[in-house]
Amino acid sequence: MSETPEERIDRTASLLGAGGAIDRDALFAIYEENAAKDDESPVTVEFELLKDLDKRLDRYMVDRVPFLSRTQIQKLIDEEAITVNGRVPKSSTKLRKGDRIVATLPPPPSGAITPEDIPLDVLFEDDAIIVVNKPAGLIVHPARSHKSGTLVNALAWRFKYISGGELSKVGEEFARPGVVHRLDKHTSGAIVSAKNDTAHWRLGKQFEMRRTDKRYLALVHGSPERDVETIDLPLGKHPTIKEKYAVRHDETGKPSLTIARVRERYVAPSGEKYALVELELKTGRTHQIRVHLSYLGLPIVGDDMYGGKHTTERMLGGEGDAMLLARQALHATTLGIRHPMTEKPMSFTAPVAADIRRAVELLRAATRANGAEHVVVAAGTTVELTPAGL
Repeated sequence: MSETPEERIDRTASLLGAGGAIDRDALFAIYEENAAKDDESPVTVEFELLKDLDKRLDRYMVDRVPFLSRTQIQKLIDEEAITVNGRVPKSSTKLRKGDRIVATLPPPPSGAITPEDIPLDVLFEDDAIIVVNKPAGLIVHPARSHKSGTLVNALAWRFKYISGGELSKVGEEFARPGVVHRLDKHTSGAIVSAKNDTAHWRLGKQFEMRRTDKRYLALVHGSPERDVETIDLPLGKHPTIKEKYAVRHDETGKPSLTIARVRERYVAPSGEKYALVELELKTGRTHQIRVHLSYLGLPIVGDDMYGGKHTTERMLGGEGDAMLLARQALHATTLGIRHPMTEKPMSFTAPVAADIRRAVELLRAATRANGAEHVVVAAGTTVELTPAGL
């Protein structure tokens, strides 16, 4: 249940320390208390300006939340975690007397990352970077009540006891050391992390400038009208459901571009159609692939948040009712970067997860049994299915 304005004001007062700034320890204590109750609700605070300030919003918030840098504050503003008078502002918004600011604050770090012995499928590692084939279900970094069991915890163990080195310090204040980019919890596939600050910043710049090549494979319900589809639809937060994103043709929508290329088309024994689609990301919005495909009437199998259905073996032509895909059938298959220290072009292929691989095998067999051809030759594809395990 969300806080009332009065509750938020009381909460803000309890968090204020010297000079009217948010007290780091008090904020952490609230997140710890919520975690004990399995409450993942973010902490929001409210400020009201009692006089005119010739100051930008980002600079004002740095004064109020001193343990966050200006860059981190700007990121919160970009993510719409800070509003002014109920509206989405810019970092440069000038504040005036009477302005009411509501901010959703991330938890401050709880200390050093605890190393945990979690098996990792390492695709590449040297002194600067490590590339891992992340399994579905593994969260990338600690957040809110998830302080353990993450990829970051697993990497900390590996570096301490197996391969040496350490995670970069960039992002450490958010308990995200070394995290250059992320994958959703239930998305599997290739992800790179940095082992020093220079590598982190250089890789981060590649992602920011869209100089990386990220290709995904998704198993979708339905049959795309065209073999190649350019999906150019702005995305923003869902207007009513906090966890979701949506196509937004208003001022909150951010440019989002996905190229979808059909690799294979299938017909299940029931007659239902499916397709294996290769996705090329030209932008990197949250849930971009999932929302874009769903909007076209091609939801990803298992992605019940965006219209996909959980799928059993029998539904795809197998025997028995064992659940096969209860998560989105989305896999980050290839990742192309330039090595941050040598500038050498590098490409990594993450073998497709076993549940998606099994689903494809069943659908291929069912399609052949129907006398149909499943292979499609679409221009611009780069994922080699055999190295990917398909």
